[in-house]
Amino acid sequence: MITFPRPVFRGQGFPGPSFTASQALGAVLLTGYVLMLALNLPGHLSYDSLAQLHEGRMQVRETWGPALYAWILGTFDSVSPGTGLYVAASGFLVTGSLLSFRQLRRHVSWASVVLAALMVLTPTLLIYQGVVWKDVLFANLALAGFACLAQAARVWDGPRRPWWVLIGALLAFAAAAQVRQNGLVAPVFGAMALAWIAYGRGWRSSLAWGLGGLAATLAVSMAMGALSQPPQAGPDQASARGVRIVAHYDIIGSVAAKPTLPLDVIRAHDPAAEQQIRYRATALYTPERVDYLGQDDQIGLALWGLPNEVVFEQWGTVLTQHPDAYISHRWEVFRWVFATPKIDSCLPVYVGVAGPETLTTALGIAPLMEPSDQALYNYSTWFLDTPLFSHVFFALIALVCAGVLLWRREAADIIIAAMLLSALAFTASFALISIACDYRYLYYLDLAAMAGLLYLALDLPYGRLRRRPR
Repeated sequence: MITFPRPVFRGQGFPGPSFTASQALGAVLLTGYVLMLALNLPGHLSYDSLAQLHEGRMQVRETWGPALYAWILGTFDSVSPGTGLYVAASGFLVTGSLLSFRQLRRHVSWASVVLAALMVLTPTLLIYQGVVWKDVLFANLALAGFACLAQAARVWDGPRRPWWVLIGALLAFAAAAQVRQNGLVAPVFGAMALAWIAYGRGWRSSLAWGLGGLAATLAVSMAMGALSQPPQAGPDQASARGVRIVAHYDIIGSVAAKPTLPLDVIRAHDPAAEQQIRYRATALYTPERVDYLGQDDQIGLALWGLPNEVVFEQWGTVLTQHPDAYISHRWEVFRWVFATPKIDSCLPVYVGVAGPETLTTALGIAPLMEPSDQALYNYSTWFLDTPLFSHVFFALIALVCAGVLLWRREAADIIIAAMLLSALAFTASFALISIACDYRYLYYLDLAAMAGLLYLALDLPYGRLRRRPR
């Protein structure tokens, strides 16, 4: 009689393959990425998206948006018309970065799997990653840059330098600095983190890696900016125009905050322009956004009719001689972009395709709002009055996570903490440059806070924090 051995099941001594938390985390993140693509492709496009896609496809300069972003859209469009391929590539920067976090810790907790499952269902990852905005790409590039640096920190003391991930960080940071006008904040903090991890071989090594990395990033970034300019476009005037718009807004906002504030420089050059600013512009001014000033053509003619030197001299006079009015105006503008007191006024989410007929016709893209787009919008409204649409909430998460990581101070911890601090510094920079409260402007803060929280949840530190030797 032939007998067969009794099968041994897991739990009875048979080791067998098991589905680990690390594998589950990877499955959740990849599923979230696929779901994002399924729900959003070929991408949601606003006027800004269409304008920069048109620039990239036609190789022209028509807006003051980043030339590199237009070039990126045009490059993906040349491979596969439209923005579907771009959305897939941009979104994978986030998914790939989060997947790479698993290599940074000795253990992966099941708590991180639960957290990741919740994260991929938030509008931050599920919807925003499908919107064709430079703000989203900047956040993705910055996250990818710090993820590469974290991998470098993990093997820094090994026999070989991790050149491939260092090059990846350099390219990501260089592109990020071009895609957002204040995007330089990310590579600066990346350079400081690199200097920190190189400190083990002395302060000279630390200084060389930190300053050398920043210099290399700036050089590559400037080269990217120059090469992305269409040959017939001439010198890029985007930054200069953006600064001037900020100057206009600050002058008008300061007068609105302090009606007796003198505008002697502008009055000496053009008394009529001074009257337009003092009475017409201040009547339309709001800290919510600069766009309302465009409702009166006379204001635009008066402002843009002034020479640069007059505007910037008056701006400087306001800042130095009337800081109370300037700070009052700037505080209100920052409150709107950071705290979004009326979230519905700050364009919290965008779906579908909409823009001028001239652009949609030239691109061959029909304006539309499909039922699936409307469903996504309706889904997002369930979160509007929750902390998931609060930059203040994510700033608190970033602060707490950065504090814990800086206390623990393991190699990759410093990099992730630097990412979180860069997001906070990026947010703070809007106190000086913000001209509207659009929610997307601080998307990097929300994304970085989520990524930092997930990294911390991978290997919960609470027990080790209590036992840490003094």
